[in-house]
Amino acid sequence: MKSRFLLKLLVAKELKVRYRGSILGLVWSYVKPGVQFIVFYVALGIFLGLERSPGRPDGLPNYAIYLFSGIVLINFFTEALGNASRSIVGNGGLIKKIYLPRQLFPVASVWVSGVHFVPQIVILVVACLFNGWRPGVLQVAAAVAGFLIVGLLATGLGLLFGAVNVYFRDAENLVDMLLMIATWASPVLYSWLMVRDKLGQTFFNIYQLNPITVGVETFHYAFWLPTTDGAEAIPPHLLSLWIPVGLAISGLFLLIGQLVFRRLEGRFAQEL
Repeated sequence: MKSRFLLKLLVAKELKVRYRGSILGLVWSYVKPGVQFIVFYVALGIFLGLERSPGRPDGLPNYAIYLFSGIVLINFFTEALGNASRSIVGNGGLIKKIYLPRQLFPVASVWVSGVHFVPQIVILVVACLFNGWRPGVLQVAAAVAGFLIVGLLATGLGLLFGAVNVYFRDAENLVDMLLMIATWASPVLYSWLMVRDKLGQTFFNIYQLNPITVGVETFHYAFWLPTTDGAEAIPPHLLSLWIPVGLAISGLFLLIGQLVFRRLEGRFAQEL
């Protein structure tokens, strides 16, 4: 109960500090993903022909929904991991003055990202409703599982890199590179069929071991697929195999992150 109260205070503090002096405040949660969506949609959907049209029948139907459903999840992951990996160093002054359970700092960063995720998912749901979205219970459950997979992965990696970053500041640069790759290493902007058809089934199976890939595909299954005619394919065994595998891998990273964090946190105050 005490840790929950402290976590709530840290989340409120992060939100207050982040938007101090900002005119738009939380509106940036709408503006930044909106600009990102427009850039990708124009460049990939229109110029490169990923949007299905009479002249491009091999494109993706409702590409705008496909694209945004992936963007909202990958934005949550990149913000959560980026901030969590810097959370211990960023709160060094507080850590040196008083004792708090140090794990709360990376976890609070993930929760703040969850707060920013809410308005984006609201926009996605509204857009889907205008496109005839009528999801089933299984699709809603898949979306929850996908968010859980990505949230657990971000928390585990945030604990890991947050602790390592105290001793080796190069960890921040490594995280930045991972986040740069994350958007392109998952089917956010393109179809999974392109990966399978170009690189073969064996590589595709390895590709599916990425929990972010599984999370993105569950969002496509939950939000995008119901807005199409239902003829579009989802990755084989997504629900029966890959969601459990994604949960297991994310859970493993969470366990590793906790173990490393507990091993290193004893000298945080001295190193900071």
